[in-house]
Amino acid sequence: MIPFAKLTIAFAAMALVTMPVQAQQQASPVSLSGDVKAVKVITEADGSERIDLVEPGTIIPGDRLIFGTDYANTGGEAVTNFNVTNPLPAAVRLAPDADPALTVSVDGGKTWGRLADLSVTAADGSGRAATHEDVTHVRWMLASIAPGEKGRLTYPAIIR
Repeated sequence: MIPFAKLTIAFAAMALVTMPVQAQQQASPVSLSGDVKAVKVITEADGSERIDLVEPGTIIPGDRLIFGTDYANTGGEAVTNFNVTNPLPAAVRLAPDADPALTVSVDGGKTWGRLADLSVTAADGSGRAATHEDVTHVRWMLASIAPGEKGRLTYPAIIR
């Protein structure tokens, strides 16, 4: 079991949301805030199931989480080509049902692409296709955020 507090500390210690250009971050009217929710499957009296997103308590390997980032343009002009980058905490892996169109990195943020297009190099120098286990970061490029526009970006993860 991994107490949520340890995961929270590890998650908070990393840059929850970063932008590639320091100057852009300081001058940007876009506000960002992140959170993490645990996925809880509830079985109803009739046997049907529904999913609730709840505050994580104690989590164990195999538990599902949803990492989210809310953004809002608080300025008076559109912001263009805005990158939001989220590092995955070491205690989690990207879930297999994550959007295959997500832009990800498997090398600590050095290179980016769709997971299906990326590869990794093993210690012996051989290469293989990258998997969800290899993902270190997810990134979204928002082409334009209008004044007053808000949105939410999410990705699913599983505790290792």
